[in-house]
Amino acid sequence: MLNNMTDCEDGEGGPNIQGDGNPKESSPFINSSAASDAEKSQQYDGKNMALFEEEMDTSPMVSSLLSTLANYSNLPTGSKEHEEAENNEEGSGARPSKKPVKAPQLGTLMGVYLPCIQNIFGVILFLRMTWMVGIGGVFGSFIIVFMCCSTTMLTAISMSAIATNGVVPAGGSYYMISRSLGPEFGGAVGICFYLGTTFAGAMYILGCIEILLIYIVPQAAIFKIEGLEGPEAEEALLNNMRVYGTIVLSFMALVVFVGVKYVNKLALVFLACVILSIVAVYGGVIKSAVEPPVFPVCLLGNRTLMSKVYDVCAKVIEIDNETITTKLWRSFCDSESLNATCDEYFNNNNVTEIQGIPGVTSGILAENLFGNYLEKGMILEKRGIASDVDPDSVSTSSNRYVQADITSFFTLLVGIYFPSVTGIMAGSNRSGDLRDAQKSIPIGTIAAITTTSTVYMSCVVLFGACIEGVVLRDKFGEGVNGNLVIGTLAWPSPWVIVFGSFFSTCGAGLQSLTGAPRLLQAISRDGIIPFLRVFGHGKANGEPTWALLLTASICEIGIIIASLDAVAPILSMFFLMCYMFVNLACALQTLLRTPNWRPRFKFYHWALSFLGMSLCLALMFICSWYYAIVAMGIATCIYKYIEFCGAEKEWGDGIRGISLSAARFALMRLEEGPPHTKNWRPQVLVLVSVDEEQNVEQPRLLSLTNQLKAGKGLTIVGTSVQGTFLDNYAEAQRADQSLRKLMETEKVKGFSQVVISSNLRDGTSHLIQVGGLGGLKHNTVMVSWPRNWKHPEYHQQFRNFIEVVRETTIASLALLVPKNISSYPSNGERFTEGHIDVWWIVHDGGMLMLLPFLLRQHKVWRKCRMRIFTVAQMDDNSIQMKKDLLTFLYHLRIDAEVEVVEMHDGDISAYTYEKTLIMEQRSQILKQMHLTKNEMEREIQSITDSSRGSIRRKNPSTLRPQHSGEEAAASVAESPEEEVQLIHTKNASTPTSPISPTAPAGGAAASADKKGADKGKTFLAATPEAGKDRFNMKPEWENLNQTDLRRMHTAMRLNEVITKKSKEAKLVLLNMPGPPKNRVGEENYMEFLEVLTEGLNRVLLVRGGGREVITIYS
Repeated sequence: MLNNMTDCEDGEGGPNIQGDGNPKESSPFINSSAASDAEKSQQYDGKNMALFEEEMDTSPMVSSLLSTLANYSNLPTGSKEHEEAENNEEGSGARPSKKPVKAPQLGTLMGVYLPCIQNIFGVILFLRMTWMVGIGGVFGSFIIVFMCCSTTMLTAISMSAIATNGVVPAGGSYYMISRSLGPEFGGAVGICFYLGTTFAGAMYILGCIEILLIYIVPQAAIFKIEGLEGPEAEEALLNNMRVYGTIVLSFMALVVFVGVKYVNKLALVFLACVILSIVAVYGGVIKSAVEPPVFPVCLLGNRTLMSKVYDVCAKVIEIDNETITTKLWRSFCDSESLNATCDEYFNNNNVTEIQGIPGVTSGILAENLFGNYLEKGMILEKRGIASDVDPDSVSTSSNRYVQADITSFFTLLVGIYFPSVTGIMAGSNRSGDLRDAQKSIPIGTIAAITTTSTVYMSCVVLFGACIEGVVLRDKFGEGVNGNLVIGTLAWPSPWVIVFGSFFSTCGAGLQSLTGAPRLLQAISRDGIIPFLRVFGHGKANGEPTWALLLTASICEIGIIIASLDAVAPILSMFFLMCYMFVNLACALQTLLRTPNWRPRFKFYHWALSFLGMSLCLALMFICSWYYAIVAMGIATCIYKYIEFCGAEKEWGDGIRGISLSAARFALMRLEEGPPHTKNWRPQVLVLVSVDEEQNVEQPRLLSLTNQLKAGKGLTIVGTSVQGTFLDNYAEAQRADQSLRKLMETEKVKGFSQVVISSNLRDGTSHLIQVGGLGGLKHNTVMVSWPRNWKHPEYHQQFRNFIEVVRETTIASLALLVPKNISSYPSNGERFTEGHIDVWWIVHDGGMLMLLPFLLRQHKVWRKCRMRIFTVAQMDDNSIQMKKDLLTFLYHLRIDAEVEVVEMHDGDISAYTYEKTLIMEQRSQILKQMHLTKNEMEREIQSITDSSRGSIRRKNPSTLRPQHSGEEAAASVAESPEEEVQLIHTKNASTPTSPISPTAPAGGAAASADKKGADKGKTFLAATPEAGKDRFNMKPEWENLNQTDLRRMHTAMRLNEVITKKSKEAKLVLLNMPGPPKNRVGEENYMEFLEVLTEGLNRVLLVRGGGREVITIYS
C-alpha cells in the first residue's frame, strides 16, 4: 500500500517532489529529487558524510528520512490511483493551496469499541433472539451463541495479529486478506465480504419493515392480512415487505448519495438507541423479579390462542346472573347461543389464562431448558398441561391458534443467529482515523466482542428464566396482543424496545449502504478484477456513485426474498467465508515464519487461528450446506478469474511463501531418485540466440516447445550474452525481458535464464550444466540447426553446435534439433490432414515413439496420422520385423501405420565420390582459415597450381584467381556440383598428415559401436574396388577417406529412401547420428547431416538420453 507522506517543512525534511506523470510507488527510501551536484555538495558539506555522497541519490541520510517515516497517514485501499489522478489534475492547472493533513485523533473507545458494539448488536437480538431461545431451548441456544461468539473471538485474535503487523490502511478485512494471501484470495474474499455487507443491508431493511408493519402501524399494510389464512396471509405479508422494503431502500440509497456525512453524524444517535434498548431489557429482568409485568396468555387446553380471537379469556361470562357467550365462543361456534354447535376440541378442553412473563424467580427456566422444534403450521402448545384431542377429528379452526410459520431445526437457528455476531471489522475499517491503530484495534475489538458475547449469553439465560415457553416461541407476539416479545419484558414500556430497535435497524441499514460501496470501490481501484474497474469511479469528492447503484441493486434481491429468516443464512455464508480466510491468513503467516511477520499483538497462536478457521468452515455447512457450496463456488470463480485475467500484483502475500515452502518440499522429494519411466516427460532446455537488440532470432523454437509440452513439465528458455557481468548486465536484463515476453506470447509456461560469458560457447555450456534446480532439471535440450554453416563467417557457429551435441551426449541428455525451424507451424495454425513420419533407424530409448504422441496432443498436430518406418538389412526378415513392430506399438497403446523399408547392397555411385571429394576439399579450405593472410594466400595458390591439371572443368575461361581463403571456400560452397572446382590438396596422400584421409578420426562412424559393425557393413560400406567394375576410378578418388566415403554413401541412400516415402509428410523425425569423438572431421559430420536431410521441409533430428523413456507396462 502506498504510504502518503506529508510534505516536509524547511529544515531536515527533503524538498517537495514533483511528479513526472508516471505512476511510481512512493517509498521513503528512494530519493527521486533531481538535485544537482552543486546542491548535493552544499547539502552534505561539513556533515562528515563525504564517504557516502556518491550514493545519496539512492540512499538518503537517515536524519532527513526519520520525520517522513514517522509522520505517515493511512490511505484507504485502492486510493493510490485516486491520489495520482488528483495530483495530475492539480499539475495541469494552478496548484491550489493544499489543506494541512489533520492528524487522526480517535482513541480506542470512540474509534473501535463503540463502532463494534453498534455493528454487532442488531436486528436479530430484538426480533429473533427470544424465538430462538423458545425453539432451541436455553441449553441449545447457549451452545449456538457460545459457538458463534467463540468463532468471532478467535477471528478477532487473528485479525489483531494481522492489524498490528505494520500499518493497516483503511479497508478492513479485504486489505488484510489480500495483502496476506494475495490478490486472488483477497479479491475473492473481498467480493464475498462486499456481498455479505450488502445482504446485511437488506436484512436490516427487512427487520425495519417488520417492526413497522407488525408492531408500530399494522394498518399501513398495502396487502391486507385480515381475514386471510395460511399461505395467502403469508404471501400478503411478504408482498408488503417487498413494497415497503423497496421504498425504504430507495430512500436510504438517496440519503447515502446526497449526504453520507449526515449518516456518520447520526451513528451516535443510533448507537444510543441500541444501548438504551438493551438497558431497558435488563431493567425489565430486574423488575420481573419483584413485580412481573402483566401480559396474560390465553390457552385452550394446551394450545395458545391468538389475542385477536378473544376479548376475555373465557368461553362464557356471568353478567347479572346471566350467562353470556364471549368473543372466543363465537370464534369456535356457529352462533352465540349456548346450544350452538362448536368445535370438538373447544368443547372437550377448558380455557386457562397464564402469565406470559412469570418473572426470573418463577422457576420457568427448567421448563425452557430444552428445545421444542416445530414443523410449519404446528400449533404452539404449553408443556405440562393436559389436552383432550380426538385423533380422528379434523381441526377446522386452526387459524384461531398461534402457529409456527416455518419448520425449525438446529442448523436453521445457527444460520439465523450468526449475523448478530458479525460486525467485528468495524474497528479495523476505521484504522486510518485512529490515533494508535496497533494499540486500539486489538483492545477495542476484543473488548467489544467480550461485551456483546456476555450480553448475548446472559440474554439466553434470562429470557429462558423470565418468559413463558409459548410466548418465547411466538415469533410475532400474536398471543400477547401483537407486542414485540422482547418488548414485553422491557421496562418501563414495550415501546422503548420497539422504537429503539426500529431506529437501530434503520441506522444499521444506512451504515451497510455506506460501507459496502466503499469496499467495492477499494477493490475496483486495486485493479485486480478488470470488469469492476468502472465501479472505482465516483463523484468529484470521491463518493462511489456507481458502486452505490450496484449495491442497491444487489440489496433489492434480498428485499425481493422478503423473509428475514431466508436472508440471514445468505449473509452468514459470506461473513463466515471472510472470517475463515482471516484466520487462514494469520495461521499461514505464523507457520511460514515470514521475516516481516512481527505483530505487536502477542497473544495469538497458529492453533487458535486454525481452530477459528475450522469453526467457520463447520458453521458454513451447519447453517446451510447448499448456501455454503454456492458461496464457495462464487469465491472459486472469482479466484480463477483473477488468476487468469486479473492484474498481476505483488503484495508480499503468504501464498507466495507457502508456494516457496511447497516448492522446496517437492524439490527435496525429487532428489530421492530419478523418475520412473512411466513418469518421464521431456523437461526441455531451449537454447536460443539473440541479436544485437537482444531479440530472439528463432521464435518458432518456442512454438514447437509449446506444442511438444502443452504447458506440462519444466521448460527453461536460455540464452547467452557475450561480455562481462559488470559491463553487460543491462543487456542481459533486456534479453531476459525479451525471453519472458516471447514466452508469454507463445504461451510457454516455464522460466527464462540468461548467462553472461566471455564467449558464447562457454555460456551455452554453462546453461546446459547449471540449468534447473535440484531434482527439477532438464533432461532434454532443444537447439536449432545452424543456418548457413557452410559460409566461413559462420564457422564458429557450427563448431558450437557440435559441442552442444557432444555435451548432451556426455551428460546423458536427449537432444532435439529442428531443421528449417522457420517453416514449422505457429500455435495458431492447424493441420487438417497429413502424416508425422518416424524413421526409426537405431534404438534411442523410445524418444522417437514418445515425441509424435506428445505432439499429437496439441491442436496443431492433432489431425495428423503417425507413420513409423524402419530399415531392414539383407539378413533381416522384414515380414517378421513388421509383425514385431506392430505388436510393440500395440503394447505401447500408440496408433500408427508401420512400414519396413528394405535397403539392399549397392555400389557407391560416382556422385557419392564427387560429393565426398567436395566435402574433404571444403574441410581443407576451412582449415586454412586459421593461417595468417600471407600463409593462406600461398597455400591456396599452391593448392590451385598442383591440382590444376587433374581438375575437371566445363568452362576453363571461367576460372579466375582466388585471392583469399574465404573466397575460395565460398566459391566451393556455392558452386553447383557439376561445375565445382575440385581442389586436391598437396597433403592428401600423406599418411602422417593430421587430416590424412586414412586417419581413423574421420568422424563418428569410425568410432561407432563395433557390435553392429558386421550387420552394418552390408549396406553402410561398399568398397571402391566394387565401384571399379562399373566406372573408371579417377585419380583423385583413390585417396579419399574410406570411412567418410561409406558414411556419405549411407547418408545418400537413406536420404533417397526418406525423400521417396516422406516427401509430403508434415514432419519427419529421424535418428541423429553421433558426433565425431575428436575435433577432426567436424565439417564432414555437418555435411553428412545435411545430405541425410536434404530435400525435406521439416525435420526433427532426435538423440536419446541413454535411458528408456517409454514403457509397455501400466
